[in-house]
Amino acid sequence: MSYITAGKDANGHDVKLHYTDQGQGNPVVLIHGWPASHEMWEYQLAELPKHGNRVIAYTRRGFGNSSKTWEGNEYDTLADDLKAVLDELDLQDVTLVGFSMGGGEVARYMSRHGGARVGRVAFVAAVTPFLLKTDDNPDGAPKENFDKMIEGLRKDRFDFLSTFGKQFFGVGTLSHPVSQATLDWMQAMCQIASPRATEQDVYAFAATDFRQDLQSIKVPTLVIHGSNDETVPAKVSGQRMTQYLPHAQYIEYDGAPHGLFVTEKDRLNQDLLNFIGVQSKVGTAGNRSF
Repeated sequence: MSYITAGKDANGHDVKLHYTDQGQGNPVVLIHGWPASHEMWEYQLAELPKHGNRVIAYTRRGFGNSSKTWEGNEYDTLADDLKAVLDELDLQDVTLVGFSMGGGEVARYMSRHGGARVGRVAFVAAVTPFLLKTDDNPDGAPKENFDKMIEGLRKDRFDFLSTFGKQFFGVGTLSHPVSQATLDWMQAMCQIASPRATEQDVYAFAATDFRQDLQSIKVPTLVIHGSNDETVPAKVSGQRMTQYLPHAQYIEYDGAPHGLFVTEKDRLNQDLLNFIGVQSKVGTAGNRSF
């Protein structure tokens, strides 16, 4: 396994971030959602490098095979961890792609570190601009929604993840956009996360206000969201992004759930390639790569 060192924890131990680095060309950094790991990007890691891209995906602290720190589960530290990835690999003119919680890392990095090394950013089903309903954010989600998540995690984390996974991919009585095998894959990925990080990061993505962070972003920006996202509803997130990023391109996938990196994988891959500046059709270059 490959690891990047992102400082030290409170006990003086190195914080190690597990990552994969595939292909050569335009640098693309994929930032995963909660409570998964960088392995959620399976279909993007299999396709994007075929089109002249160097694709790096890493796992944030507390999840997957990265260090399980007790502290640091807030966005300033997570943005600093992203900086460590870009610095250690000496990446320039990077495309940052943040999914769900990962969109918060993109926004906070761009403001906290001045967008260093970054050429463009993409927010995919992201938690930005601000999820929590407050007096000055009436379109957000009620605090009770997140309290119920914490309650479910504390009562039976594994059962919570099973139910969450179905909502995540839009699975219902009459809707089966993914297989049981895919649900099992996601469950296994999520359950190896630290219980501490899993809980603390709910507070982080729910209560962090990214509205000022977003206004610091001047590079080309893509926003993608599913119209049937029940985990991070488009009306709370994606549809509001251009209020703070008027230059952003917004694409809404009709009928797509939160987990569109699987359910809409070909369309997402093509939209990302177009945004990066690659015009090849998904599947075309792949046929020549064997």
